[in-house]
Amino acid sequence: MVQKLSQLNLGKVNLKDSYANISNGECYVYNMHISPYEHGNIFNKDPLRPKKLLLHKKEILKLYGLLKQKGYALIPLNIYFKGSFVKLELGLAKGKKLYDKREDLKKKDANKQILKNLREKNI
Repeated sequence: MVQKLSQLNLGKVNLKDSYANISNGECYVYNMHISPYEHGNIFNKDPLRPKKLLLHKKEILKLYGLLKQKGYALIPLNIYFKGSFVKLELGLAKGKKLYDKREDLKKKDANKQILKNLREKNI
């Protein structure tokens, strides 16, 4: 018996740059890329279309309250199978403050200068 594997089973999912949001009382994941089925035809779905998450109303209301706070976002962390279901692990993340971004830029510039000076001395 030949079992047809889905693209999720094959690991053809990309969570990079994806995020979740709540609109009209429903939770959706955006920019999660699931590669189209290789042996499909013109009826394949768009790989970047928003995907609806199945959550209980209580969970959605809790997440919605947390998202309303300034600077918070829902980020997909992991995708896995539990039985025949595909589960998506979500994390609540807070964006960086302006002073944090400036610190990181200073550190990057300092590291670049150090590497540049080391390269010049080795030549």
